[in-house]
Amino acid sequence: MKEYKVFLYSENVFSSIFFNGGKVNPLRLTEALNEQAEDGWEVKTMEKENRRTLLFFTRETLVFILERNKK
Repeated sequence: MKEYKVFLYSENVFSSIFFNGGKVNPLRLTEALNEQAEDGWEVKTMEKENRRTLLFFTRETLVFILERNKK
């Protein structure tokens, strides 16, 4: 039997304001995914969306659906 988890990844608000939309840092994303993998989670699917922050700014958010065998 499988279980699933929704995992959201986005950069902090300051990078959204100062670096035009808060683009994803590949090194930080790799670390975050590796932390999930240590608990047995695997990426099933991923989608990118822009979420509004502080009324006027948006930041890129990655939405992952993770899957693992139920413990």
